[in-house]
Amino acid sequence: MQVIDMHCDVLLRLYFSKGKSKFENAAELDASYEKLKKGGVKVQAFAIFVPPEMKSEQKFQAALDQIHYFYTDVLGNNPSMKIIKEWGDIDRLQDNEIGALLTLEGVDAIGNDLQKLTILYELGVRSIGLTWNNSNLAADGARERRAAGITSFGSEIIEFNNRHKILTDVSHLSEKSFWDVMDEAKYPIASHSNSKTICDHVRNLSDDQARAMFEKNSMIHVVYNPPFVKDREEVVISDLIEHIDHFCSLGGVNHVGLGSDFDGIATKIIDLEDGSKHPNLLNELLKRYSEDEVKGFAYQNFLNCRPT
Repeated sequence: MQVIDMHCDVLLRLYFSKGKSKFENAAELDASYEKLKKGGVKVQAFAIFVPPEMKSEQKFQAALDQIHYFYTDVLGNNPSMKIIKEWGDIDRLQDNEIGALLTLEGVDAIGNDLQKLTILYELGVRSIGLTWNNSNLAADGARERRAAGITSFGSEIIEFNNRHKILTDVSHLSEKSFWDVMDEAKYPIASHSNSKTICDHVRNLSDDQARAMFEKNSMIHVVYNPPFVKDREEVVISDLIEHIDHFCSLGGVNHVGLGSDFDGIATKIIDLEDGSKHPNLLNELLKRYSEDEVKGFAYQNFLNCRPT
């Protein structure tokens, strides 16, 4: 069964390694090419993430450096990896090919310059989160104390996204920012978020937020990061499935997907430690859901909900 995974931090790992780690088979990568292939991943989203503590004048170059590794290593050294620049490109992938989708996790890198966003779009970015957990010129994030919403500049970015059929990612936003995005974005998505009802973590979504996503035909991709799954030391696959169960109880059976956060998390769910282990999750889901429903979670829901 194929998998679409809407979030990983491989590019950040390649950036920090200064090219020493190789995407094809680096043992230290959770979502290397070999592991994605073994795990049946058909499309992998690669996030560009610039650490908020980096000096402002260095941030755009850091984003470009990560894109450099995307083109020269992820794509350049692995001919079966194919960039997704149009949503229909997914349908054109051959059996032995894996789609590679560039995403932007926070717009800190562009400062207040929309021309830089245009450059990132031309380079392939097709999903944009306004901020990480911090505040920036576009929005407040989940850990910003004032918990304000999006700014006028944030609205300009959403307008850009709407015009170019770019997804606007609500993962990491403050609740006020979330509702502002829902008012303005044509294509909202949660690339890696879980249910706050099941695990009361600031990064997770409330039932009201989840329902709003489902009513707008938008996807929530459950994240494999143990602190977002269960408040205990050892987390297992059934704990993650509780989040899927709950979202389905809210009407989301056709709007749930997968967003691992591999290479961006410090601890792992038992038997779901890297990209090769996706089948373990799918096999557990098949014990509770029909094959069509599990195919939905794995890939088909996203294909049905993507921009057209």
